[in-house]
Amino acid sequence: MIPFRFKTDSDRRLARGLHLQFGFYPRNIALYQLAFRHKSMSETLVNNCRVNNERLEYLGDAVLSAVVAEYLFKKYPTKSEGFLTETRSRIVSRVSLNKLAQDIGLSDYIQYAHGHSVFRSINGNAFEAFVGAVFIDRGYEFTRKLVINKVIKVYVNIDEIINTDINFKSRLLEYAQKNRLGIKFVHVGVNGKGYNKRYEVEVVMNDKTYGRACDFSIKGAEQQAAEQTLKMLNMPDKEEHK
Repeated sequence: MIPFRFKTDSDRRLARGLHLQFGFYPRNIALYQLAFRHKSMSETLVNNCRVNNERLEYLGDAVLSAVVAEYLFKKYPTKSEGFLTETRSRIVSRVSLNKLAQDIGLSDYIQYAHGHSVFRSINGNAFEAFVGAVFIDRGYEFTRKLVINKVIKVYVNIDEIINTDINFKSRLLEYAQKNRLGIKFVHVGVNGKGYNKRYEVEVVMNDKTYGRACDFSIKGAEQQAAEQTLKMLNMPDKEEHK
């Protein structure tokens, strides 16, 4: 039975979903409602303060990084710092977190302004904000166990992550350096305004244009342009991890 303190239908729905998925009821449901409020649904309170999940996202990002770092440190006692850093980066990358939030079902709770273009990182950002909410609500040790036992061990295939090279920009830069090719990621321009703003980037190697892409962030556009370029060069999507 859902505790009596969840009085509104929205609170009860969210509390029920989190209990079914993670096995706990929130103590402060308002934190979790905030964690799933995208900036496009910001509420303005006193002193013109915009309220959305960005602050919780900032906190959750730090907490998640610490939990994953500790987990990998203990799981791989003989691996180098470079291996641990790269593996952690892949696990907490925006691509991985976006998929993770969808697989868990957290995307169903996100509140955002409809009618805008799709927000590319909305799911991953909400997941980080959720981790931040759990941290404030229950503390670090509870959050650590939840992330490891209910998320990483259930939804994250670390072996697959290790053996899949998803950092397309790094791969392309390595390829260019190995073959002594001049390479530039040229920021072509910006399309749209506000939440619809997109950055356009193209890859130029030895004065020849290759991949070109648009995204809601410059990093995202660079990654997509690099991915296109690798495909044009007939480079495989996966490489054996050494």
